[in-house]
Amino acid sequence: MKPVHRISGRAYPFGAKNVDTDIIIPAHWLKTISRSGMGKGAFETVRAEPGNVFDDPEYAGAPILIAGDNFGCGSSREHAAWALADMGVQAVIAPSYSDIFSGNAFKNGILAVVLPQEAIDRLLEVAKTDPIDIDLEHQTVTTPFQDRFTFEIDPFRKACLLGGLDEIGLTLKMDGAIGAYEARRAEAFSWM
Repeated sequence: MKPVHRISGRAYPFGAKNVDTDIIIPAHWLKTISRSGMGKGAFETVRAEPGNVFDDPEYAGAPILIAGDNFGCGSSREHAAWALADMGVQAVIAPSYSDIFSGNAFKNGILAVVLPQEAIDRLLEVAKTDPIDIDLEHQTVTTPFQDRFTFEIDPFRKACLLGGLDEIGLTLKMDGAIGAYEARRAEAFSWM
């Protein structure tokens, strides 16, 4: 997993509330176990509407998505996080998330920032014309207009994102301790 320190750039000013994982990635895209190419199906129903934000060239490749309350509700499909990552989204800013989506986002290196609705409203306005900056180390979201919003994040998740550590990376980080345990166990239970 790639370390996350700072995410800067344009943001999709989506803002919709109660966006479930079926809206993020429709069920017919779940027939694959590959993460590659999932971004093409992201927000397919939204993209079917003319003038949608996801097909606006002004936001092409935006690393940030600004969403409404209860983002990622519905099913537990990890494909939703895969689709966001494949379309280049590195962070989502919303007032709240489904617990399962938040966990899946974290496990896939996507920063889920929680800010109050007033901050979301301001960021939706700024995103229409200017970039946004997220600094994970200092836990801030800033704009070129001197807006500064602080956010909370679980210290474990923060450390993992800063270090680029997914579950496999965390396990490999403990390789020495695991090896030492295995050696002690083999010696103590040589009859096994």
